[in-house]
Amino acid sequence: MSIKNNYSHTIYASYIGYITQAIINNFAPLLFLTFQKSYDIPIEQITLLVTVNFAIQLIIDFLSAKFADKIGYKPLAVASHICAAAGLAGLGIFPVLLPPYTGIFLAVVLYAVGGGLIEVLISPIVEACPTDQSKKSANMSLLHSFYCWGHVFVIIGSTLFFIVFGIDNWRILAFIWAVIPLINAFYFSRVPIATLTNGGESMPVKNLVTSKLFWLLMILMICSGASEQAMIQWASVFAEAGLKVSKTVGDLTGPCLFAVLMGISRLGYSKFSGRINLKIFMTVSGCLCVISYLLASLSNNPVLSLIGCSLCGLSVGIMWPGTFSLAAEKCPKGGTALFALLALGGDLGCSGGPTLVGIASAISGGGIKTGILAGIIFPALLIFGLILLSGTHKNKT
Repeated sequence: MSIKNNYSHTIYASYIGYITQAIINNFAPLLFLTFQKSYDIPIEQITLLVTVNFAIQLIIDFLSAKFADKIGYKPLAVASHICAAAGLAGLGIFPVLLPPYTGIFLAVVLYAVGGGLIEVLISPIVEACPTDQSKKSANMSLLHSFYCWGHVFVIIGSTLFFIVFGIDNWRILAFIWAVIPLINAFYFSRVPIATLTNGGESMPVKNLVTSKLFWLLMILMICSGASEQAMIQWASVFAEAGLKVSKTVGDLTGPCLFAVLMGISRLGYSKFSGRINLKIFMTVSGCLCVISYLLASLSNNPVLSLIGCSLCGLSVGIMWPGTFSLAAEKCPKGGTALFALLALGGDLGCSGGPTLVGIASAISGGGIKTGILAGIIFPALLIFGLILLSGTHKNKT
């Protein structure tokens, strides 16, 4: 079968798309200290790079709700990867051609546009593939596991590169990472891409945002992003404190272990989804997440705190892709707007979770563990939302 008629290639390209997203979100932060030392950039300006990346992806999420269907999935998928490649390569080029901080800022803007589009497009592209309806949630979970493997791949690959070739050669690594989205842009231009709805049947955005079901799904998505990021932001801290190791080793045992367990959760569900009820699995995962937050925040043993942090990765794995699958099932005419707005909600959660942890830690004066304990509200709200969703389904039936 020709690649132009084989939707398996569409799914493979989508997997690489999520690896690209992982590169975008996790490569530059590994270089922040290098940027600070090499270019004498204040920490406030380094922090602004994170904010800009997040803010642009939020804007893209919002705009895509209105324009993605009109422009079309394929041109936007290709453009997203070109922007990602240009931004990653730009990290190595722009600071030489422009004032260093301006160059880095421009590179971040470029790959943030690409990352925002990838986040909005890839899930509906896979959902729209003409595959067995009973396997949709499994495909979605497997798709999102590739972000986890990409995350691990970026941290380990970059760390090994720096050990072998030295961190001073980071520009070469930026060019190497840029090759992946560049190749995938060509791949997406060749594969078939279906749409979620036919003949303009997707629900208008106005009708979507006035639906109680939509806002319930939005709460689930916000809590999913917050439950994940409120913990993973501090994974390295727990690893360093618990194992008394360097930051490099802490990054490998903290965030990497979190990402591996999150990926295993998504991979496991994709394999056994036919025998598992998605809502029940998400509810059990939410309960495990509550336990992991309690263990991480209340244990006096730093190793147990690290275990709680790692278990959180296992528990949050299904939350984000599971919410997408529930949304596609319960709101089949939501179209790309539904996925774009849910991605917006997820990003808000990713920002709000760590923010709440930081604020709670500062107000209480009790350290980061007090903040983590406050973050337990997110998995608790997710469990409550799933109960409400089940009740809504029964009432409709």
